[in-house]
Amino acid sequence: MQKLQLTLAIIKPHAVKNPVALSFIRNVIKNKFIVIKTKRVSLDKEAAGKFYSEHVGKFFYNRLVTFMTSGSVDLHIMGHCNAIELWRRMLGPTSVYKGQFQEPYCLRGMFGISDTRNVAHGSDSPPSAEREIKFFFPEFSFYQWHNGHEVLYRKGPIIFNDHLFEHVRKL
Repeated sequence: MQKLQLTLAIIKPHAVKNPVALSFIRNVIKNKFIVIKTKRVSLDKEAAGKFYSEHVGKFFYNRLVTFMTSGSVDLHIMGHCNAIELWRRMLGPTSVYKGQFQEPYCLRGMFGISDTRNVAHGSDSPPSAEREIKFFFPEFSFYQWHNGHEVLYRKGPIIFNDHLFEHVRKL
C-alpha cells in the first residue's frame, strides 16, 4: 500500500450551518479518507486575510474574507494515498455553475451557492497542503507524521471516533 498523502479540507460556513450538507460531506470524508485531525473554528478577519493572502487585490478577496468570517468552519487533515487529487475531484470545479452542469454530483455542484460559497476548500499541491495544515494546526508535527504515525494509520488497525470525527489507532 502506498504511503498516505495529507491534504487540508475546509468546510465553509454555509455548509457547516446546513445539517443536510454537513452530514453528506462528513459521510463522504469518513468513507474515503483517513481523518487525522479535525477542529471547528471561527475565523476572524486577520486569520482569514492571512490564509487567503495570495488573493489580495483580486476582485473577490474582500467577499471571500467576509464570507469565511461569517460562521464556523470545519477543518480536517485527511490522509489517502492520493488525498489531494481525490478531494479536489470530489469537490469538482471551483465554479459552482460549471460544477452543476458538468459534474452535478460533485460536492460543489450539489451544495455550492456561488464561487465564494462553493462548499469547501482543498489544497492544490503537497507544498500547499503542508503550509495550510501548519497554518490551522501549528501543533501538528510533519516529522512525527512521516516518521511514525503514517505507517500506523496506513497499516492499522484504526477505528473511526464519531465524537472526535477522527480515525484513531486501535490499541
